[in-house]
Amino acid sequence: MDEPSTQVLSGTVALVTGASRGIGAATAIGLARLGAHVVIAARDDVGLTATDDAIRALGGEATLLPADLTKGDVTDQIGISLYERFGRLDILVHAAATAGRLLPVGQIDQTDWEPAFGINATATWRLIRACGGLLRDAPYGRAVALVRNGAPAAYAGVVGASMAARRDLVLSWAAEVARTRLRVNLFDSAMLAAEPAAARLVAMSLPSEMRHGTVVTGRTDT
Repeated sequence: MDEPSTQVLSGTVALVTGASRGIGAATAIGLARLGAHVVIAARDDVGLTATDDAIRALGGEATLLPADLTKGDVTDQIGISLYERFGRLDILVHAAATAGRLLPVGQIDQTDWEPAFGINATATWRLIRACGGLLRDAPYGRAVALVRNGAPAAYAGVVGASMAARRDLVLSWAAEVARTRLRVNLFDSAMLAAEPAAARLVAMSLPSEMRHGTVVTGRTDT
């Protein structure tokens, strides 16, 4: 799926988490290419700088937000910071996630469980709480979260359970804002590489995108 070539997102503000590499970085660059001012958030300062350099090389604008989203007080302040700096938030792409280690359920311990739920589930809840009001107030609000969709699999209990929590949180949020201008969706990148997955995420963030409350799955044959 090709990205539009116009500046259709000029004047908007987008927040992309997990923007230091992979799908998050590629999505941030794609949104900036369409004119959005992109707030790029991640723990990796070096990766964020690389994403910022790529955005500025194409003439885009970005604000770096070094942030560990597993720290609740940090995530809780994001909405306030965005309002104070920009007075708005139009797009949220929550790409930050972790797969954790592959382990038998009986061997999962706290050091595996807490980081996975911290970023995959708890940070999702806190982002919704922190940014939901700004997104609802936007002329059109778009929120997309990456998710791992599929049946439970052996040794994938941590990522499966934490991503199921993310999925249900986001779909509940979607149902709650169904009668507003805000459109909320999930995206499973399936077997897509970073660039085509990012193109799908960018497309789902556009004003014309009307999906709501669904899980969109990337396919290598479409």
